[in-house]
Amino acid sequence: MKKFAILGILSCALVAAPSFAQVVVRVAPPPVIVEHPGPPPRAGYIWTPGYHRWDGARYVWVPGRYAYPPRPQAVWVPHHWAERHGTWVFVEGHWR
Repeated sequence: MKKFAILGILSCALVAAPSFAQVVVRVAPPPVIVEHPGPPPRAGYIWTPGYHRWDGARYVWVPGRYAYPPRPQAVWVPHHWAERHGTWVFVEGHWR
């Protein structure tokens, strides 16, 4: 029975493991689109700006949205593209 429990736990851990693959592109992203969000849906929500994502052939704009912070004092670090050695690497947005 212990073997099945351990196997189950390991299986869940592997399925839930995030992918750490990086998106690297040789073409610079277009300028960020300036969005003008309306008021937040409820108190405490913050605006997370949009970004360009790479779909394998071109950049596609992903619009911004309101999100509720996971904890008080959390700060949103926006998605962005960083230039590295003549290529562009996508950096996921995250809460800090």
